[in-house]
Formats: sequence, C-alpha cells, structure tokens
Amino acid sequence: MTPTTAAVRAGLARGRAEVRQTLTTGQDLWNYLFPTVIFLVVMFFMRDATVPGTTFSLGSRTLPSIIGMGIAFGGLVTLMMLLAVEREDGTLLRAKAVPNGMLGYLIGKIVTVSGMTVVAQTFVLVPSLFMLEGISMDWFTLVWVIALGLVATLPLGAVAGSLFANPRNSGLIMLPVMGLVAVSGIFYPISAMPEWVQGLAQVFPIYWLGLGMRSAMLPDNLAAVEIGESWRHLETLGVLGAWAVAGLLVAPMVLRRMARRESGSSVAERREKAMQRVT
Repeated sequence: MTPTTAAVRAGLARGRAEVRQTLTTGQDLWNYLFPTVIFLVVMFFMRDATVPGTTFSLGSRTLPSIIGMGIAFGGLVTLMMLLAVEREDGTLLRAKAVPNGMLGYLIGKIVTVSGMTVVAQTFVLVPSLFMLEGISMDWFTLVWVIALGLVATLPLGAVAGSLFANPRNSGLIMLPVMGLVAVSGIFYPISAMPEWVQGLAQVFPIYWLGLGMRSAMLPDNLAAVEIGESWRHLETLGVLGAWAVAGLLVAPMVLRRMARRESGSSVAERREKAMQRVT
C-alpha cells in the first residue's frame, strides 16, 4: 500500500468516525440541525402564501433555494470554521507530523462536512415534501447538483479556513458570503435585479446551486422567472465544474503552505492569547 493510499483510507475512516460521533452527540447534532428547524418554521408559515401572479406556494418556491444555500454554507462556512478552530488547538500540527497526514486530515474533514451537510438538508427536505404542495422532484438532478455543489464549495472553504489563524476572525468571511446570498436569487427572483447584480451573482457557485435545486424540485413553468427563462443545466454543470476544478487545484497548495508555517510555538502562542481573552 502506498503512503498516499494509506492517507486516503485513513481520511475516509476518520470522516466516517466523525460523522458517527456527531450523529450520536446531542450538542454537535443540534448545531447542525438548529438552522433546519428555523427554515422549517419559516416555510410552514409561508405554505399558504403564493408566488405573485401565480397560485403556486411561496414556501414550495423557497424550499429548493434554501437547500441550495444550505449546501453552499456547509461547504464554504462549516469547513472554514473547522479548519480555523483545529488550527488553533493544534490538531493540524499533529496531522502535519504524520506522513501524508494533511491529505488524510483534509479527506476526513471533507467526508465529515459532506455527510453532515447532506443529513441536515435531508431534515429540511423530507418534512417539507409532506408539508408543502407542488414540489416536482427530479431525483437525478438533485443528486448531481448536490454532489457537484459540494465538490465546488468544499475546497473554497478549505482555502478560506487556511487564511485565519484565529477562528474568531473567520466571521469576516461571513459578510461577503451573506452578500452573495442576498444577490443570488435565493429569496427573490434574480431576474428582477439590476443586470450588473445578475452578472456578479452568476460568477459564484451559490446562485448556481440555488438554480440547480429549483430545477430539481419545481415545475418547468416556473423557469419563466429565471434568467433566460430556462433552468440552464449545462451552464450549471459548467460553472460548478469550473469552481470544483479550480478549488481542487488551489486548495492542496494553500493547505500545504499553511501546514509548513505551523509549529509548536505558534500553536502555544495562539492558545495563550485565547486563554488571556477568556480570563
């Protein structure tokens, strides 16, 4: 067995163990599922409202966009926060000390975040299918958009997490992410926004994840409010695929560079500063 193969197998085993631990630890599980409870409550109160000019449920129109946003946040924000926290507490330093340890660590985190993101979005989707009317499921599209969306966003989350030595500073990345959510047609049709906003949103994966989810769950006639009055599957595949390739090329280089800067003294210094803030 080659060192790389051993690291991959160790990462997969670590990821499975972390998913199992999260599912059996009440506090950790609640941290993942709490946002889904909020979304379910919101959609419950939206179920009788209708999309303006139609008789279609506003809650049903919003559901796929929320799931797309959840996938994006899982890949971008959750992995970023985990990397920042475990960089501070020395977990990354211990992984660095093992041959190909960074590769195994990254694979483990990808498995953990992907698994828990899918679990969290399943908790949104399944009750909503019974609560909301008009959902038209295309399971094949749902699966490939979720899979490609995770591959497109997880490397970006790893890159973002490597930029913050202090997890308390990682909240800075939330501002641009929330800005992208606001202009990506998650809660309001993007075709009604200025053209420059439409162009900006289409550069990033959040818009395409929302569009892909809407194409998988909504009737075809609702594509009339989208850009080009189409679900644009080929464009979704192309943009998410491009982000996935770019992220997979850049993320390993950034993480290796970050790992080279890690040392016992830097971890101790960050830990001391954290203790000073607590006291």
